[in-house]
Order: sequence, then structure tokens, then C-alpha cells
Amino acid sequence: MTTPKYTENFPHMSPVWTRIFPIEAERAEGSYIYATDGCKYLDFTCGIGVTNTGHCHPKVVEAIRQQAGNFLHAQANIVVHQPMLEMIAELRTIVPQGIDGFFFSNSGAEAVEGSLKLARAATGRQAVIVFTGSFHGRTSATMALTTSKTGYKGNSQLLPSGVYVAPYPYAYKLGMSEEAASQFALEALDELLVSQIAPHDVAAILIEPVLGEGGYVPPPTSFIKALRELCTRHGILLVFDEVQSGFGRTGKWFAGEHFGVSPDILVAAKGIASGLPLSGVFSSRELMKKWPTGSHGGTYGGNPVAMAAGVATIRAMREEKMLENAAERGLQLQTGLRKLQEEYPQIGDVRGLGLMIGSEFEVDGKYQKAKKLVKDVVHAAEERGLLLLSCGTYDSTIRWIPPLNVSQAQVNEALGIFGEALKDAIK
Repeated sequence: MTTPKYTENFPHMSPVWTRIFPIEAERAEGSYIYATDGCKYLDFTCGIGVTNTGHCHPKVVEAIRQQAGNFLHAQANIVVHQPMLEMIAELRTIVPQGIDGFFFSNSGAEAVEGSLKLARAATGRQAVIVFTGSFHGRTSATMALTTSKTGYKGNSQLLPSGVYVAPYPYAYKLGMSEEAASQFALEALDELLVSQIAPHDVAAILIEPVLGEGGYVPPPTSFIKALRELCTRHGILLVFDEVQSGFGRTGKWFAGEHFGVSPDILVAAKGIASGLPLSGVFSSRELMKKWPTGSHGGTYGGNPVAMAAGVATIRAMREEKMLENAAERGLQLQTGLRKLQEEYPQIGDVRGLGLMIGSEFEVDGKYQKAKKLVKDVVHAAEERGLLLLSCGTYDSTIRWIPPLNVSQAQVNEALGIFGEALKDAIK
């Protein structure tokens, strides 16, 4: 196996990291990254949906500076610090109804794993149901839950058992209307509960309320509502993995709000603290009381500097109306992409909520053949100063993840560059 081209530029970094772009960054501000060679890039990746407030938002930076001068680390078992209490107070104003218990970790995978430990402790059951195209992490437990690509599992095939996979209502891939896809997926889930695992043995149904790595696919409202009803009927806990879709990404604080559904457990990370490592498992206090004391923990979870960044992130989003901007700019971006779709039929689908948008490509009418084209478009855009990422099982989708405070002019700039990249890649 040859070393990936872009890894050769940084020979002492482990090649287990994929290198999408050969960029050495010097600094970043707002929607832009500035490289050491003087190049400037419009960043529509946000570090994979992390810098929702833009790079180095001044209010977040100031909060970090102030907290760093007080103390850097305070382990939650030993002392409770003010930034954690402030973060909980802010979260209580934005989380779904019924959630008033909070546990903090560092990464999305940690939080997903914690959510399943909580679900199993609370129900006394072991099995969990996930969906095709899901991405929940790369620890051993979360690799067992991830179905978007085999590559994420590498040679680690001896994974925890008790995981069952149901179809996600991916209307475009299924070649169905949204409602037909919803009905198909619900019928398949019902068959799974009859043929493979009984409902009384299922601790949780875990779902991304907008499919992330699997293709940036919002599900039909009818599907999410039916999941809520099914879980309530059978005593199964509904867990929303909002690691990528949370904290304003879809134009609401959490994507579940679009469907009028509240989960039993909510998992958050990425955009929660504008780039500092912080994640959380949120549920009702009553559910949290069923989690045996000492059975879960972590040295760095709820780090005070990250918490201060999280508080500043929520306040900046609220004060600067970033959710409203995400909804407006998302409509602008989807409208622009659909206009390009008229000119380039290789764009098979444009979909999304807020600023979590996917444009899926096809070649000869097949999305399975679009990987090279998507890669060519991404690199043609990079050469013109726009950073984009692909996603999906076949890497057939370009995902659009600009900061939530992106401007109208910057969206137009990105669309212009994208149009030129399409012209260059599709000859």
C-alpha cells in the first residue's frame, strides 16, 4: 500500500489520518483559513461541523483567555467549577423538553458510548438498533454502531455484539418519495423486531436525526414520529445522536426540533464549544438516577476551559441570531445549488436543513459511480480557494458545512467558485 500523496508533505504524522488537502494553516478567522504560503480559503467544512460560530469568534476567544487564567483543570469527582454550572444553566434553555440531567465528555464517540451505557443501565436490556449509513464513532463500541463505510473499521472486526441494523429512509437512494421511503423503513424495522430481536430486549434505538457521514439526509417527519411512538410503546429509549446536527447546524438548536420529537437521550459534541473538546450525554434526571454511581466517568470530561468556551458559544449564537442566519443562508445555498443542478444534471439531489446541506452526484444515472467526480470537484474548488468535504457510503455527496454566521456575500462567493469547479471537473 502506497503512502497517500498528501501525507508525504508531513512525513512524521501518522498516515492513519487521511489528508484531504495539502494545506499548512497559519491562522483562521471567521469563515476563512489562512495558509503559511499566503493562500486564503473560504472554509465550508468547519472542521467537520465544529466551528459553528466561525473560526476564533472573539467572544469565545475572550472566554477561553479569562478561564485559562483561573484554572485549566478541575476533575468533576473532586470539585465542581463555575463554568460547568454556567454551561448547564445555558443548556437548560435550549435542550428538548424533559431533559434536565447532564454528563460531559470530550468527544462524540465517548458521548455515544456513554449514552448506550446509560440506556442499558436504565432499561436492564442490552440490544441497540441503528440504521444504514450511520456514523457514531471509531472506538470499539461505536465502530459496532457505524455502518456508513467498512473502512472506518479497518481490521477491527471483533466488535461488541447486540447491534442490529435497520434501513434508513434514504428516499433518493431508494428511488422513492419521502413517504414511501418512510413506510418502507418502518416496515423493515417492524420485521426486524419480529425476526431478529424482540422489543423487550432492546435498550435503545440510536439515530442521527439528520444522517451525517452517511450522506446528509434528513428523514421524513413521519418516520421520526413513528420511532418515538414505537419506543414509547415498548419501553425502548430513543437516542438522538446530534453530534453533527446539533447546536444550530440545521437552523434550530437541535435537529429533532424540526420533527416535533424529543428523545429520551441526546448526544452532543462538535459545535458545542466552537472547537474545544467537549461533548455531552443529556437526559432526564430520573433516567440519570438509574446510572450506577461510579460506573461511568472520565478525567477530562467537563474541562473548565472547554466549558467556558461552550457558554460563550451558546450566548454568541443567541445574541447574534446565528440560528436565524443559518436558516436564511441555508435557503440561499440550496436555491443556488438547485440552479446549478439545472445546468449540471450530474447533481442528482440537493437536500438538507439549515446549513447542513448535501449535494449528491451521479454518473450514468448511478450514485455508486460518482466518487471520482466528487473528488475532482472538491479539489477543483480547493484550487480556487473553497474547502468542501465529501460524504456518503460511496463518497457521492458533497456536504456543505459553513459557519452559522456566514454572510450572504460569502455564500454567493462559494456558489460562484463551485460553479467554476463543476465546469472544470465536468468536461
